[in-house]
Amino acid sequence: MTEAPVPAVHFAASLKPYRSLSADGFRFVMLAAVAANLVIGLPLFLMGAWPVFGFMGLDVFLLWWLFHRSYFDARRSETLTLTDHDLIVVRIAPDGEREELRLDAYWLKVEATEERLVVTSRGNRAVIGRFLGPDERLRVADRLKAAIADMRAPRYDHAWDE
Repeated sequence: MTEAPVPAVHFAASLKPYRSLSADGFRFVMLAAVAANLVIGLPLFLMGAWPVFGFMGLDVFLLWWLFHRSYFDARRSETLTLTDHDLIVVRIAPDGEREELRLDAYWLKVEATEERLVVTSRGNRAVIGRFLGPDERLRVADRLKAAIADMRAPRYDHAWDE
């Protein structure tokens, strides 16, 4: 029994959301927020305006929850693989759910704007890199278009090329 030939990979990219604040930066921001709330809220508490102290603790909790949600959303990713036959898009959601899309590479068309990157093939459509910034999205589109053009370019194997 013969094995099927493995298709050549012309393009591969792993896309992940960018988060500019590191874990140490997050700790610093939270400590600064707590310190600022203590500096403002403690004198008010001592003057008898105790409800203000509770609301200031609430804003620290809200800030923590929003950062926590942002870091949770940063776990999403997309992997693009362009072979001779397909563009394979594998999406992994923050909760670990995996989705795989396959688009025919021969009919593949890439449409890119600053707002979105859309790939279409034979009536199937997929939006890629929703979490990327405009510059990154256009850079991925340019690299993908170049890989598609290279894949479609005719290749000849002549004896004099050796």
